[in-house]
This record gives sequence, C-alpha cells and structure tokens, in this order.
Amino acid sequence: MAWTLLIIAGLFETAWAVGLKYTEGFSRLVPSLLTGAAIVVSMGLLGIAAREVPIGTAYVVWVGIGALGTAVLGVVLFAEPLTFARFGFLLLLLVAIIGLRLTGGVP
Repeated sequence: MAWTLLIIAGLFETAWAVGLKYTEGFSRLVPSLLTGAAIVVSMGLLGIAAREVPIGTAYVVWVGIGALGTAVLGVVLFAEPLTFARFGFLLLLLVAIIGLRLTGGVP
C-alpha cells in the first residue's frame, strides 16, 4: 500500500509542477489554488508512504516520478523538445525508479 501511495504522491507532484506553468506566477486564482492543493496532497502522501518505505528511497522515487512526468508533459503540453539524448536520459530515470522499487526491500 505504501508504494501505491508513493506513486500517487509522485503523480500529484507532476500535477503541481505542471500547474505552476498555468498559475502565471500565482497571478491566476483557480490554477494557483489547484496547484497548492496538489502540493499538499503530494507531500501528505509522501509522508504517509515514508512510514514504511525508507525516506531516501521514498524521496528519490517521489522526485523521479515528478521529474519524469513533468518532462513528458512538457513535451506533450508545451511542445518542449524531445531529443534522442533527452529521451534516453528520461528512460534511464524510469529504469532507476523501477529499480528502486524492485530493490527497496519493502513490500
């Protein structure tokens, strides 16, 4: 269950990171409120997951999911460039996240 919460926390991290773009420097009320809510949910779920998952592993997986998701959505939503090298490094990030899950020692 902790790993499921950690993955959801990472997805909410992606949501708030992408949401920052829509807040326009926190000058737009609704996107700012949604982004703030996503931050609270993301950190709250990370805290709950860290009760069972070692904090180093939990934090790296949380950040990794957020970074990977934000980079992918940057390409999809904002037409950011996706070079062969960038794709390769994002793939390495995904492999690292999966590897930490498989070797984390926590069910």
